[in-house]
Amino acid sequence: MSQKRDSVILPTIWDYLRTLHAEPYFLGLGLSAFSFSGLLSGPLFGQWSDRTGHTKAIILFANVFEITGNFMYFLGVSKWLLLASRFVAGIGTGVGASIFGYLTRTTSSAERASVFAAVMACRQVGLLIGPACNLFLRFCNFKLGPFEVNRFTAPGLFMCILWGLLQLLVVFLYNDLPSSYSADSETAPLVQPNCAETAEYGSINDTEEATVPSPSQKREEDSAIESSSENLNTLKEYLREEVVVVLAAQFITFFNQTALETMVTPITQRYFNFGELENSLMYFLCGVEVIAGFFFVRCLSSKISDSVILVLGLVILNASCIWCLVFLANPKGSFMLLLMEFITGVFLQVLGLPFVAVSQVSLFSKITAEKTQGFSHGLRRSIGGLATILGPLWAGGLTANLYIMLGVMMGLLTLLTVMVSLSYSKLVEPCSRHPCEDRN
Repeated sequence: MSQKRDSVILPTIWDYLRTLHAEPYFLGLGLSAFSFSGLLSGPLFGQWSDRTGHTKAIILFANVFEITGNFMYFLGVSKWLLLASRFVAGIGTGVGASIFGYLTRTTSSAERASVFAAVMACRQVGLLIGPACNLFLRFCNFKLGPFEVNRFTAPGLFMCILWGLLQLLVVFLYNDLPSSYSADSETAPLVQPNCAETAEYGSINDTEEATVPSPSQKREEDSAIESSSENLNTLKEYLREEVVVVLAAQFITFFNQTALETMVTPITQRYFNFGELENSLMYFLCGVEVIAGFFFVRCLSSKISDSVILVLGLVILNASCIWCLVFLANPKGSFMLLLMEFITGVFLQVLGLPFVAVSQVSLFSKITAEKTQGFSHGLRRSIGGLATILGPLWAGGLTANLYIMLGVMMGLLTLLTVMVSLSYSKLVEPCSRHPCEDRN
């Protein structure tokens, strides 16, 4: 499954850009370009999977962009080619919408949070293995034909080879499972057509004094009415209170996460003199923590609800942001004291991510129609993609003004906490509210 961002590239991209005489803001542009293309491609890939019910061909098509983008990164002729390489590779990440839609259609709502947690943990293994690969990639120093392979270009070549191997694995070892979706089953869409609107259309047709239309005209009229009703229901679905809250959780969480990721490398260089080795080890340890967190959430998901897990995650993320605002906005003290304060802030931030990530994806899959899960997850991932564009751009220009940067992040988290508190009763699967509504 596509990484939100290639972790093998992150530890060295800053130094790579500097060798190409790139301005500091190119770091934010490079990270944002990757997210922007994924933002555009996600809903398209999701719609494709909803219409066909298949994911294999979509994965193969998306991987071509990953291979091409990483090869462009390996070439590294100029800062503009490097920027373009991140944009091309980001297109391939849109396939995540198809994959999450596929998982929703082939799992029950009871097991979905557990499955999503396991899948996300597997995806985050890349955060563990990727930075560790730099431990040997940094020793590369040879030529491949006219191209130079060094510690900066080697990650691009390495990822290009890995995506090529994945392409072969998908071709020969992966097959789509049949969808479990059925309009008459318990997994039918959560948002049903409005009965009042259907009755209204019926009453209008009954009182019409026009002549009986021909079969072709009737089909066209029925199709137009059905399309209009479907579009209206779709719009209403995504504007429901609980859906807006979950999408807000997606945006704010990813905005804060990517802002902190952008801030981390300059801070470690400024205060701790970290190089690519130290940054790789840091990302490696963060990967270990994230994977452990996802498996912990996987165990919790069978005992407590998604909404409770979301609240726990928000508590941890609020604590992390407060800690960073107090201790890292204007760091003072000895080297060891600063290092411990930095480690604590990063630890809390990474700890809270699995709680919010799993709960909001699981909730979103349960409060939106199952037959359009591909497009829905594409929309959700686009919201996250927008956040990962704005986050680095915001943080990239404020690495010297951490009070402003962290203050805005704290404000967004406070807003999200208030929204979740006010809408908490609605953050459950609709069918679980039906019995209560029936009794009333």
